[in-house]
Amino acid sequence: MSVFFFGMGYSSRATANAIRSIIDQNITIFGTTRSRARAEELLRDKIRSHAFDGRAPGLMLASDLKKSTHVIASIPPTNGSDPVLEHHQQELDEAQDLQWLAYFSSVGVYAGSDGGWIDESAALARENERAAERIGVEERWIEYAEKRDVPLAIFRIAGIYGPGRSAINKLKDGLAHRIIKPGQVFNRVHRDDIGRITALAMQNRLSGIFNLTDDEPAPPQDLVTYGAKLLKVQPPKSVPFEKSDLSEMAKMFYSDNKRVSNAKIKKALGIELLYPTYREGLQMIHELDN
Repeated sequence: MSVFFFGMGYSSRATANAIRSIIDQNITIFGTTRSRARAEELLRDKIRSHAFDGRAPGLMLASDLKKSTHVIASIPPTNGSDPVLEHHQQELDEAQDLQWLAYFSSVGVYAGSDGGWIDESAALARENERAAERIGVEERWIEYAEKRDVPLAIFRIAGIYGPGRSAINKLKDGLAHRIIKPGQVFNRVHRDDIGRITALAMQNRLSGIFNLTDDEPAPPQDLVTYGAKLLKVQPPKSVPFEKSDLSEMAKMFYSDNKRVSNAKIKKALGIELLYPTYREGLQMIHELDN
């Protein structure tokens, strides 16, 4: 067994660790990166790295990809297409022992629901350009998996947080803010839950589309308030959304409002989350930092 990651970033590193912890400590793992410094980090973790920026084929990865049994793609669309299938489908075709595929997508593919609960059967936001790109890539992976007759798990992932990337860290760095938009909620998911669930799905050769989110969608300002409580500091003053100085990208983020269910993946694997709400997740990060 060997696993090839396209995009060995924050979530993929956690997934690689979980695979080794849950399945086999000595499993062979390959991964792509755009950073020389990251390549050195991966080497220290006994992960063989390859340079790949998604804009052109990776020059040296063909041999390792062809002998991989499991492939996980976590690179977002580039210019409307999937970088992996765009540049390395031929090598995937030649992976004779391929047993399982996974694609890390986003809950951003769903249309808004005015704060209502939705699941994997919900309407997709095909009129949104960014969502439409993701949906198109999902469909390409589904077509490819069907052609190869290989199980494919598509994980639609909520806002990712964890050590180094949380309200705790933003508070410590003086970058936290509390923007209030009444009724607004978001799902999120801890990095380690992404890793554990992906590893278990791989172990079970799970196939299908699954939401990967926490149990409790919550307003973003609640995380800052709770983080401040853990740190025993005053939270930043609240700012009404209408008076906030947000970028256009951030405003798009706040235009979304839905509660995304994770019931399907929990039932499929027979598990509960390590960090079912932001409270457990932030508590873990706080304890890790102290």
